[in-house]
Amino acid sequence: MHELREFIGERFRGQGEASKIMVYVTSFGFRNGVPPDSDLVFDVRFLPNPNYIPKFKHLTGKNLAVARYIRSFPQTAEFTSRISDLLVYLLPHYIREGKSYLTIAFGCTGGHHRSVMMADEIARNLGKAGYHVKVTHRDIA
Repeated sequence: MHELREFIGERFRGQGEASKIMVYVTSFGFRNGVPPDSDLVFDVRFLPNPNYIPKFKHLTGKNLAVARYIRSFPQTAEFTSRISDLLVYLLPHYIREGKSYLTIAFGCTGGHHRSVMMADEIARNLGKAGYHVKVTHRDIA
């Protein structure tokens, strides 16, 4: 199977051209279940929850004030850095194994605050590293 994929890839891409991978990053709420197409799932419920702050309750992690609140904790910066480094390390290995896409899911309780901010942040970091990234937020409109 791997040899066939490599042969087809070389035939249509041209010899020596680097393999590409499409990275899908999504946010979700555990109360609605883990997306079934997830390859990697990261639980961000250890981060402080903005839902308990009245002015943030009806906003999402896309809101600048909510994102700033989540980023204000040292564990957020460390987690973002460690996960970004891990993914930048892993992606070339997935490519070498012939994977053409990878779905990375970030989950929190409701899928509105922490997971949304983290999915956007990680997607931005992977984009800066040169990967093609598409972000979706399953549980927000």
